[in-house]
This record gives sequence, C-alpha cells and structure tokens, in this order.
Amino acid sequence: MSQKQVVGLMSGTSLDGIDAALVNISEDDHQKIQVNLIQFSTLSYSETMRARILALCDPSKARLEEISLTNMLLGELFAEAAKKVVTEAGLEMKDVDLISSHGQTIFHQPEGKRVEDYTITSTLQIGDIAVIAERTGVITVGDFRTRDMAVGGQGAPLVPYADDLLFRADTSGRILANIGGIANITVLPPAKSHEKVLAFDTGPGNMLIDAFTMWATNGKQTYDKNGEIAAAGKVDEQWLEELLDHEYYRLPAPKSTGRELFGFDYARELWNAKADLGPDDKVATITELTARTIAEECKRFIDSYKIQEIFISGGGWYNQTLRKRLQANLPPSIKLGSTDELGIQADAKEAIVFALLGYQCINKRPNNLPSATGASAPVIMGKIAL
Repeated sequence: MSQKQVVGLMSGTSLDGIDAALVNISEDDHQKIQVNLIQFSTLSYSETMRARILALCDPSKARLEEISLTNMLLGELFAEAAKKVVTEAGLEMKDVDLISSHGQTIFHQPEGKRVEDYTITSTLQIGDIAVIAERTGVITVGDFRTRDMAVGGQGAPLVPYADDLLFRADTSGRILANIGGIANITVLPPAKSHEKVLAFDTGPGNMLIDAFTMWATNGKQTYDKNGEIAAAGKVDEQWLEELLDHEYYRLPAPKSTGRELFGFDYARELWNAKADLGPDDKVATITELTARTIAEECKRFIDSYKIQEIFISGGGWYNQTLRKRLQANLPPSIKLGSTDELGIQADAKEAIVFALLGYQCINKRPNNLPSATGASAPVIMGKIAL
C-alpha cells in the first residue's frame, strides 16, 4: 500500500476564496485508490482581491497587464493557502508530496470559433503553478482543462472523474450534485450497469443568488445565509417560467457554462427587469430557479439509472431554502443528503477532487471522463512545475 500526502487547491466562480484540502491518497497493488481528508481550510479573498478577479472575468474590460499581474499574485495566494492547511494540520511542507491547483477561471469558451482556418475552443485559469512550487518547495500540478479541450472536450466538468472512481454504489444509481457558483451533476449508474457516467453543468448555482443578495442588502451580505432572505420572499411564478425558457436549459449534455453566460451582467439585467418586485421576492425567485433547474435535470435519469440518492456538495448545501426547494421539486422517494455521508466534507469536495486529479497526472494516468466532457479520448490532464 503506497501513500501520498497531497494538497488540493480550488477557487471557484463564487470568488469567496481559496479552498485547500490536505488529503492522504493510498493505493494498493491493484490501483484501488482511497482518499482521506486530513485537514480543510479556506483562505478568504479580501474585497479588493475579489473585485480584482471579478473585473478580469469581463473580456471587454480586462487589461492584459492586469491578467498577467493577477496570475502571479494568485500564485502567491495559492501558495499561502497550501501553507495554511498544512500548518493547521500540524505538519510541515516537507511532509507534502504534491500540490494540485485548479487555479482561478477567468474565461471559459467551450463552443468552437473559427480562427485562421482552425476551430478553437479556449479556457484560461490563472494562479501560476511555478510560483506555488517555488514558494512551497513542493512539485505542483495545474492547468488541467486545456488538455481535455485539445481532444474535443469542453474542459468541464472535471469532478465526475473522481465521482466515478470513488462513489459508485453496487445496486443503485446515485447523483452527485455540486452547487458552487455554477451547479453541476454527475449521474452514476449502478456499478455493474452498462450505462455511461454522465455529467454536466445544469446552470447557475449560487452565482445569481449571491448577486441578488448583495443588491437586496445594499452590499451588506455577499450570500444568502441559510437562505433566510429567500425564505422571507415569495416566488414570482410567471417570471420564473420566463427565466426557465433560457436556451441553455434546452441544450443536450455534455454541456458546460460559467460566468460568461450567468455572470454579473446577466444578473444585473434580471434584477433591473423587475423593478416592481420586492428584493426578498427576487431572491426567492432566483433561488427557485437554481433548485428547479437542478431538479429537472436529475429527474430525467431517475428511472433509467435507478437513482435512489442525491448527494450535495459545495456552498449550496448550507442554503436551507435552496435545499428544501430542491427536495420539494424531486419525487418523495429520492433521498437528499450531503457528501459528508460519503466521507467527503461538502465544502471541501472540489479541492479534494483536484488533489486526486493531480495525483493521477503525476502517475501518468488519464484523469478526464470523456462521457462527461465530450472528449474524443481519455487524456492525462495537467501541467507540472517541478
């Protein structure tokens, strides 16, 4: 049984900060892998840092100098996050075998565009891995998504690879739903089923809710704690039906999305479109949108994949109103729970996943899931800074 101590780093579309998970990855002679969380921590972004990153996510305003500068600056912060989680675990950096960083996505364009006789898809994650390796003295892996895109994939979602490896049940199907800024699901058939694992982004997760909460509270809150604002409001059903008519929800899987489609500009457009609706009602309606779109996608697979359980990770798990509305939109027979029940802390899951993806990269093993990303072949994702 071989064992490695790996730090996984993740900064998502919510821009709350950098999640860091220190995990022990053990493997037997048959390459059966177990992942155990040792320590999880978050290095929160300052408001100025959050605003800096958010500004880079607008292609019409982002300046090349700022992208380059923030790429290196985030490398420093990712290194600090790695040091923080290791220190809090009572260990030293010399005890760590590998760091694996998702980086911070500032642009994601999975639809091909014709450029110089080539059809090009693109994605950009910043937070330079050379800086992380230099500051920590630990081999660092990062920049995963581009290799999947090179073989025709969308570069997302990447979490389903780990879901398939770690969480399949023997006789029943499961859905793993991650509700971060964007919501995505992994549909796992029973272990001996011939059905393929499917995974895709369902649409907005917390992204629109967070923006609406900020405006509803005049900037006093950046997220709807426990879903209290949504609980105080009433869903505008007519407006909700209009929102559900968005073309993204009709696209077939595999599909992926991000801030480019459901970001700040879209949120502002929606908020201003309903000047006659109270702030609480706006938050309630946009919360219902997230719950409904996740539930509708899940229901498509309940019978064919023998789904009995849905496990949630990400910040959305802590929004009690969102959780209640998701359960209400699902058949009563479906059990809704947290990935904590599977041994994976709900808000640590994505950081844990990237620890595993980096571990597989360094061992020269394919770590994408073509049925989820649309790639034409399995590939080894990740670039290495020694």
